[in-house]
Amino acid sequence: MGAAAGPPGFCVGLGLALSSSAFIGGSFVLKKKGLLRLCRRGRARAVGVGEAANFAAYAFAPATLVTPLGALSVLVSAVLSSIFLNEQLNVHGKIGCLLSVLGSTVMVIHAPQEEEVSSLESMAEKLKEPGFIVFAVCVLLSSLLLIFVAGPRHGQHNVLVYVLVCSAIGSLSVSCVKGLGIALKELFSGKPVLREPLGWVLLVCLVICISIQINYLNKALDIFNASVVTPIYYVLFTTAVMMCSAILFKEWQHMVLANIISTISGFLTIVSGIFLLHAFRDVPLSPDLLPLFLQQGRAELHTPWRSTHTQSCQHQPLLPQQDKSSQSAEEEEEGESTGGSL
Repeated sequence: MGAAAGPPGFCVGLGLALSSSAFIGGSFVLKKKGLLRLCRRGRARAVGVGEAANFAAYAFAPATLVTPLGALSVLVSAVLSSIFLNEQLNVHGKIGCLLSVLGSTVMVIHAPQEEEVSSLESMAEKLKEPGFIVFAVCVLLSSLLLIFVAGPRHGQHNVLVYVLVCSAIGSLSVSCVKGLGIALKELFSGKPVLREPLGWVLLVCLVICISIQINYLNKALDIFNASVVTPIYYVLFTTAVMMCSAILFKEWQHMVLANIISTISGFLTIVSGIFLLHAFRDVPLSPDLLPLFLQQGRAELHTPWRSTHTQSCQHQPLLPQQDKSSQSAEEEEEGESTGGSL
C-alpha cells in the first residue's frame, strides 16, 4: 500500500521532513549571502527550525522515510545557490537534482506506513529484544575499534574511518530521537512521561551520540574535501539508519516485496543524484570529456559539406605519393645503367 493513502500522522511526518530539508537547505544560502542584515542570526533560526521539524518528524513517520529525505536539503541548497548566489549548476548537478527528486518521490510512495512503536512501554520492549541488543553491541565495538585502532593508523588518509564512526553512532542517535519524539507526543497528550526513566536515558544517550557524531564528522571534514565526505557520509549514515530501523522498529515487516524493492531503488536513485551533485560539482562539461564517437560526430557537424566527401576519381592520384617517389627513383637508376652500358 502506497504512502499516498497513508494515515494523517504519516502525512504530518512527511510534511515535517520536507519542511526540515527546506529550512536546513536555505540556511546554507543565508550563510553565504547577506539576504538579511543579521545573516548569522537568520541562519541560526533556519537551522533551528529545520532541526526541530526533523526531530518532530520521527514521532509521526518511519525513520526509513525521514532519514533519506534529508538529502533534499542538499538539493534545496544547490537550487537556491544558483538562483540567489549566481552559482553555476552544471549538467551533472541538474541531473543529480532530478534524480534526487525522483528517488524521494519513489520512497514516499512506497515507504512503510505501519508504526510498530507508539508508546514508551512498547519502545522499552523493543529495546530489550535480542536482535537490537546484538546490533547495538556490534555498533559500539566497531566504533571503538575504528576510534582507537584504525583511527591513529589510517584516519589521516582513509575517509571511511571517521565517516563510519559517524554513521554507526548516528544510527543509534536516530533511535534515541525516535523514542524521544514518541515521549513528547505522549507528554502533549497528558501522560506522565516525565516520571518514566526511559525518556531521560534516551536523552542522555542522544547527547552522547550526537557529541561523538559531530566530533568525528568535523575531523573528516578537516582532513578531506567536503565534496568527498558528504556523499559518502549520506550513503553510510542512511544505510545504518535503515538497518537499525528494520531491526528495532520492524517497519519492513508489513511491506510487500514490490514496496521493499521500490524503497531500495528510490534510495539508490537518491544516492546517485547526491553523488553527481557533489562529486562533479566543479567539473565543466567540455567537448573534450565526450566519448570519441560523439567528438567525431560533433566535428563532422561543423565541417563544410564538400570537405566531408572524398575527392572524385579524376582528381585522385593513381598512386600514393610514396609510390610515385619510389617509381621515379627506379627510373633514374635504369637511366644510369643504360648510359653506363653505352
